[in-house]
Amino acid sequence: MRLLVLGGTSFVGRHLVDAALAHGHEVTLFHRGRTNPHLFTDAEHRPGDRATGDYASLAEGGWDATVDVTAYVPRHVDQALDVLANRAGHYVLVSSVSAYDPARATPDEDSPRHAGPDPDTEQVTAETYGPLKAACERHVEDRLPDGTWAIVRPTYVVGPHDPTDRFTYWARVMDDGGRVPLAWPDAPLQVVDARDLAAFMLRLAESRRPGRFDGVGPHGPLREMLAELANPDHPYELVDVGAQRLAAERVTLPMVDGDPAAVPLMTRPGERARAAGLRTRPVAQTARDTVAWDRERGRPALSVGPAPEQRAALLGQAPPYPDPG
Repeated sequence: MRLLVLGGTSFVGRHLVDAALAHGHEVTLFHRGRTNPHLFTDAEHRPGDRATGDYASLAEGGWDATVDVTAYVPRHVDQALDVLANRAGHYVLVSSVSAYDPARATPDEDSPRHAGPDPDTEQVTAETYGPLKAACERHVEDRLPDGTWAIVRPTYVVGPHDPTDRFTYWARVMDDGGRVPLAWPDAPLQVVDARDLAAFMLRLAESRRPGRFDGVGPHGPLREMLAELANPDHPYELVDVGAQRLAAERVTLPMVDGDPAAVPLMTRPGERARAAGLRTRPVAQTARDTVAWDRERGRPALSVGPAPEQRAALLGQAPPYPDPG
């Protein structure tokens, strides 16, 4: 298969390209050349920049499938389809469960999403991310014939090479053990390993399977998910630091959301995706692999979560959470 990947050297795309090359596919990468440009010498690299609309390198060639991992605003979709015309093959768009309207969300994959019109901004924030992803989906659906596209909506994507540090924070904290600052212990959390998501997207491209799919993995109350990440040799204790204290200290715990509106977005069954071949590994395995990768890169300072001095201040004399059992 001739596969075009819009992106492909950072995280999800990186795992997708790894899998595609392992399957013997002919891979073309379209990217800016700023993130890991040394990767994938067996693939063809075409330079470009979606931010500026530079797609000149894609003016020639044709592909059996295209996987778009870097469309965040509708313009990205439109400009890519403008230049690719009928040469994209089966188009797989990476969207997000944030495209769903949480006020109207149901468990199935035809759940209502944020309605139009498109946002009048390209500024990606916590408030605009979901509506912009929903708009990207609509542009794919409106511009491509039925049966020629697939939309994949993951929850939090986690695992080795995650540039956001969100899951890595928790994997590191739970591997170290000790007292762990927390709020909203029963908040829902759902993740998917980037390698499992990549394998599923490749399957959709290979089979040219159309439709909308929730690319989701394990989920549960936060305290139960964290227990899966724990190192049995390093005991831990969850400590109630309180939401108000976090706000006062201006500390954010990654992937933790006490808003009840998060429930329908973090408890997706993903039945259609599983029927189409999505297979997900246990979150404990993802945590072990993430910890190993984090050690290999030297455990650098993380970009999210409380810094060590903030963590110490938060813990103070805060009480442990009672055992829910």
